[in-house]
Amino acid sequence: MTANGWFQILFFLALIFLVTKPMGVFMTRVFNRERTFMDPVLRPIEKLLYRVTLVEENHEMRWTEYAISMLLFSLVSMVVLYLIERLQGFLPFNPQKLGAVAPAHLAFNTAASFTTNTNWQNYAGETTMSYFTQMAGLAYHNFTSAAVGIALAIALIRGIARRQMQTIGNFWVDMVRSTLWVLLPFCVVGALLLVATGVVQNLRPYDKVSLVEPMQVQKVGPDDKAVIGPDGKPVMDTVTEQTIAQGPVASQEIIKEWGTNGGGFFNANSAHPFENPTPLSNLIELFSIFAVSAGLTYTLGRMTGSQAHGWAVWSAMAILFLAGVNAVYWAESRGNPLLAGIDQQVSTLQSGGNMEGKETRFGIANTALWATVTTDASCGAINGWHDSFTPLGGMVPLVNIMLSEVVFGGVGAGLYGILIYVVLAVFIAGLMVGRTPEYLGKKIEAYDVKMAMLVALVFPLVILTLAAISSVEAFGTSSILNPGPHGLTEIIYAFTSQAGNNGSAFGGLTGNTPWYNISGGVTMLIGRFLMIIPMLAIAGNLAQKKYVPPSLGTFPVTTPLFTALLIGVILIVGALTFFPALSLGPILEHLLMGIGKTF
Repeated sequence: MTANGWFQILFFLALIFLVTKPMGVFMTRVFNRERTFMDPVLRPIEKLLYRVTLVEENHEMRWTEYAISMLLFSLVSMVVLYLIERLQGFLPFNPQKLGAVAPAHLAFNTAASFTTNTNWQNYAGETTMSYFTQMAGLAYHNFTSAAVGIALAIALIRGIARRQMQTIGNFWVDMVRSTLWVLLPFCVVGALLLVATGVVQNLRPYDKVSLVEPMQVQKVGPDDKAVIGPDGKPVMDTVTEQTIAQGPVASQEIIKEWGTNGGGFFNANSAHPFENPTPLSNLIELFSIFAVSAGLTYTLGRMTGSQAHGWAVWSAMAILFLAGVNAVYWAESRGNPLLAGIDQQVSTLQSGGNMEGKETRFGIANTALWATVTTDASCGAINGWHDSFTPLGGMVPLVNIMLSEVVFGGVGAGLYGILIYVVLAVFIAGLMVGRTPEYLGKKIEAYDVKMAMLVALVFPLVILTLAAISSVEAFGTSSILNPGPHGLTEIIYAFTSQAGNNGSAFGGLTGNTPWYNISGGVTMLIGRFLMIIPMLAIAGNLAQKKYVPPSLGTFPVTTPLFTALLIGVILIVGALTFFPALSLGPILEHLLMGIGKTF
């Protein structure tokens, strides 16, 4: 751990702090339908969209209508993406003549993945997806799934802010405004910035270049596993040329980060120099991941009339973020104890620590920061390989997702996720003082707590159930690259990432199998929609309640004490639920590594 490394981390957090208020004010004006500087250009487009789609923009919806609209939109979008994948061989913008995404269970998994803002990928993008599928299919969902998340967060904020009302807004209007005002303009500017740093943006066919010397590589079968010959040794291929993949990368890259989608145009994700060529592009992409989510905490305070509460929520997120990045940075900087006394220097710039799976361009500090940011948010982008981290370093990204990614979190999803914990926190505070809990002038009653607990229980239920099945059945264990606790961690991480709609992975697990594609697709759908519906139910119920003025017995939600309580509830719920699984996975692996056992 170095002063330079900490400067980079704290500089990043300072940038997020500085953008929080302007983004929050801007989004408040957008969703309160107040005038913004973008209105002269975007308002006519918005009106045209409503006219074409027959949307009544002044129509207000109950939470049930809001939920049904969101579910129907997501269903249709998912079906369309599935069809694009299966028919891409007949569609334009396919210079590589790539055929249908196959098998069908992979296409299903991918359609579920991008519809739910997960972007889990059981395929290599540059060899599987045509430019049309990347742009009209995947990038479209990067915008719409992020817009849905923002719309849902705004609906919950309205539910908290409104008094004795039956409605929480209009889903179609919220989604259109999220797309036109919050996502699209910033992505246009961001894509141009990335192009300026060297990120590729074109529609050219892939180039082929001859190698200076032929190269022997291990032959890989259609199942992505090494081909073994009759003599029991790997079959080798002689390679004389290399294919240079390219395409419309910058436009995909910026919405992948700004919308906290994750996924990558290339299989190497943001470690690929065409996606992330320089330290500046690395910073732009990191900043993009947290910008909207941080701004939504200010929007929460402004729309509910309690700005101090918004900052209290922001502070809880920032403290958890610093704790996570410190843990990863410390664990990776210590290096592998089995290599103690050995010079692990990999360049004149990077010395010591665990450099396995890390880019020498970015180093340990930036890789630790990236791994923390992308798992605090529901963004599966990576610039280092989590599977190559030390056991404790790899455990932190896993824990971040297990905590429901409420540390700034995905756009919208992080805010409504942490507000579920806020409901539980004020409920616990009410129990401690022996009175009905209150939250910003609304009494928190049994219905609200039941819905919050439903959200809290659905998440671990799907993860632990499917991970348990996968760890004992052959169709699950056959995909494990590493045995023992590391293999268990690979399985747990896969289902946690998918249920949390994150999309990152411990790379040692072969996911492109019928079991993991189907179970993973179902997990992503459950993790998105079965957690959204109870949240909307809370929003609808809170909107109907009358305002109760605070009294001497009201627990304030604007103080450091509230921030501490909120952090405690988040950690306790996560620890009690997942600690046994963590004990059998990364914690056990760490202890065994200390006595010389590796996996």
